[in-house]
Amino acid sequence: MSDKISQIKPGKLILIGCGPGSADLLTLRAVNRIQNVDLVLYDRLVDQEVLDLIPSDVEQTYVGKENGDGGVQQSSLNNTILENLKKGKRVARLKSGDPMVFGRAAEEIEVAAEVNAEVEIVPGVTAALAAASESIITVTERSELQSFIVTTGKAADRNSSPDWSNIVKPGVCVAFYMGVGSAWKIQSSLMAAGVPENASADWVERAGQTDTRIVRSSLGRLANDSKVHNVKNPAILLVRYPYSLQNQQSVSSSTKTLG
Repeated sequence: MSDKISQIKPGKLILIGCGPGSADLLTLRAVNRIQNVDLVLYDRLVDQEVLDLIPSDVEQTYVGKENGDGGVQQSSLNNTILENLKKGKRVARLKSGDPMVFGRAAEEIEVAAEVNAEVEIVPGVTAALAAASESIITVTERSELQSFIVTTGKAADRNSSPDWSNIVKPGVCVAFYMGVGSAWKIQSSLMAAGVPENASADWVERAGQTDTRIVRSSLGRLANDSKVHNVKNPAILLVRYPYSLQNQQSVSSSTKTLG
């Protein structure tokens, strides 16, 4: 039996970006691939509208997890992908947002490479841009915001945090993924680095879904407002530091010095 399996041509892994939720935000290519595979692997953030597009004769398996629930570990998911690729199956891995943005795509691509399986990436609307659109917040503006950065609110090592102080600078908008539990750390780190307390810092919960919620705040109120409004994941934090805000801060400092 093992000899027969070894003679089978490796299957194909398709990482499909399912966007922030609604099926009408899927690309035509994503819909086509979902309907032409042997196995669909999906997690908890993939909307039921998307799952309804899977043909009845296509095998589908839930591989999700939530913080603290144990769930399906990445190593177990990798094994599932590997075993099915060895059998020559076309495997669709559905990911919320875009597969290449905090989607652990690299780990799953590496698994496919072990058996020389073909890999295809189908891009999707990433949560950061869905959040910006939902809240009508521009992430770049001529003469005001010339850079847009995507970062994480927590590091793989629980005992460390990303160096946000070197990221949020004048002319930059930053989208924080997985930042709810780090609201105070983000606030204190950025303010210590000189980011004005009145810089906008807005939460967008469940961007692109029917129950989206927007919590408007500023950096100086970020941690308090997060708690008062009971902000929950999945949520994106958008912090904007336009050049004009830096100029206002400079004028204010000069006035105080002259006074």
